[in-house]
Amino acid sequence: MAAVGRLGNVIRQDQENEHLLAAKAKFAKNARPRAALGDLGNKPAAVTSKTSANLGGGAKSKRTLHRTEATTGLLSKQAKEQDAKQQKKTIDVDVIGEALESCCITPIPANVEDIDKEDISNPQLCAEYVQEIYQYMHKLECEFHVPPRYLSQRKGVTELMRAILVDWLIQVHNKFKLLQETLYITISILDRFLSVYDDVGKHNLQLVGVSAMLLASKYEEMYCPEIGDFVYITDNSYDKGEIRRMEATIFKHVDFSVGKPLCLHFLRRNSKAGMVDPTKHTMAKYFMELSLVDYTCVQFLPSEIAAASLYIAMKVDDGSEWTPTLEYYSMYSESKLQPCARRIAFLITKTLSGSAKNVAVYNKYAAPKFLNVSKLKSLRSSFVTDLAAEES
Repeated sequence: MAAVGRLGNVIRQDQENEHLLAAKAKFAKNARPRAALGDLGNKPAAVTSKTSANLGGGAKSKRTLHRTEATTGLLSKQAKEQDAKQQKKTIDVDVIGEALESCCITPIPANVEDIDKEDISNPQLCAEYVQEIYQYMHKLECEFHVPPRYLSQRKGVTELMRAILVDWLIQVHNKFKLLQETLYITISILDRFLSVYDDVGKHNLQLVGVSAMLLASKYEEMYCPEIGDFVYITDNSYDKGEIRRMEATIFKHVDFSVGKPLCLHFLRRNSKAGMVDPTKHTMAKYFMELSLVDYTCVQFLPSEIAAASLYIAMKVDDGSEWTPTLEYYSMYSESKLQPCARRIAFLITKTLSGSAKNVAVYNKYAAPKFLNVSKLKSLRSSFVTDLAAEES
C-alpha cells in the first residue's frame, strides 16, 4: 500500500506539473527579460524563409432562412473536398481494426481487481464511468492515427530530418519548462501536419516545429511562451509574422483539432492498475519519449506505446509480470505488446551503446529530477538486449 500511496503522488497529483504552474505564475507576476532561455539556440546555420499561407477570408454573406442554389452548390463542393481528403489518407487498417475490436465494454472478470472501487467518493476521479472514458479515448486515438510511412510520400522531409527536429524540440520544451502534455501534443501536431501538407522542406521544417509547439502551448499551458520566445530560440531565422502564418496553416490542416489522447493519459491508468512505484512510472515515461524521436514508432498507437513502455519498465526493474488486471485496463495482452516492446528495447540499447546521435531524451532523464532512470544499470539487462536483438 505504500507503493500505491507514492504512485498516487506521481499520477493523480502530477506534482511536477503543479510545480511548473506555480513557477509560471511567479514568472508572470515578476515579468522580466527572458534570460531563462540560456544559450540554447538554433545550432544550424540561420536560414531566413519568407513563408506565407493563403488562408483566405472571403466576404461575409447575408444570413437567409432558405438555402439558395449557390449555398447548396457550395455545401456539395465542400462535401466532395472532405471525401477526397478522407480518401487521400491511408491508415493501417489492421492496427486500427484490432484496437477498435478491443474497445467493447466488458464486465470486470473475476481475476481482475477493481482499481476504482476506492475512488467512488471522489467526484474528480469519475470512478463510475472512468472505464468508458478510456474506451472512448482508445477509439479516438485511432481516428487521429497517421499513416505509418507517410514520409515516403514527402520529398522535402526525411526520417533523419524529423529525428533532428524532434530532438531539438525536446530541448526547447525542457528549456521553456513546459508541461509534459505539451511535448506530446507538439509531436502529434507535427506528424499530422506533415502527413497531409506537401509544401514543407528543409528551409521551413524548423518553422513548422516551433509553430506546432506554440499551438500546443496555447492549448495546454496556463502561461504559454510568447511568440517572441520562439523567434529568439531559432536565432531570428523566422519573424513573428512567419510563425503566426504557419501556425494558422497548421491549425487549418489538422482540422482545428489538437485534443488527441496521449501516451501519458494511458500510462497513468496502467500504472495505477499495476500499482507500480515512481521509479517504474518514470522509467516508462523515459521509454515513451524515446519513441517520439523514432519515426518507426509512428505506426504504434499511444495506448500501445504506453503499455509496452510500462511492460519493459516492470520487467527490467524487478521482473514483475503482466497481470490480468494490467491486460484488462491497458486493453493489451503481453503477446500483442511484443512488436512495440521490441522496438522500444532497440531504442534503449542503441542509446546506451552510444550510437544514437540524438540524445536529448537520455540527457533529460539522467537528471535527479527524473530519478536518473536513463543511467540505471538494469536497462542493460539480458531481457532488454534479447528483446532488442529480435527487432534488429
